[in-house]
Amino acid sequence: MDKEIKREIIMENYLHPYHKEETKDSGYIKVNSNNESCIDNIDLYIKIENDKIEDIKFAGEACAISTASTSIMIKELIGKTPTEALKYICEFEQMVDEKKYDESILGESLAFDDIFKQKNRKHCATLPYKGLKKVLEQYSQK
Repeated sequence: MDKEIKREIIMENYLHPYHKEETKDSGYIKVNSNNESCIDNIDLYIKIENDKIEDIKFAGEACAISTASTSIMIKELIGKTPTEALKYICEFEQMVDEKKYDESILGESLAFDDIFKQKNRKHCATLPYKGLKKVLEQYSQK
């Protein structure tokens, strides 16, 4: 993916994040992801019904990379099963860890394919995935 396209994707998702809204709906599972060394503090709200991710919302304060990564992750995972979402998360982690990954399933998340070059930003990009992964692994064990 072209550098300029990556930048546009990240900025668009930072300036106009998808589903950035808090909810008090009890049908959502809430999980917090935060970075102790900076301002990033995101609450994810996940709604899983009939073995499908029906909705994900987020709220909180975060840098451009964390916000954009969260927005893109949400767009990519709504409608997927928890198993499909865990596979997606695994591929994203492989990508940011400079390991072999299947780029065909990552969509806009490919904008972060060279985030490993900035170690401190890698944590920002993976922050929402850590919280969601925890919820999905717990759900899958039920």
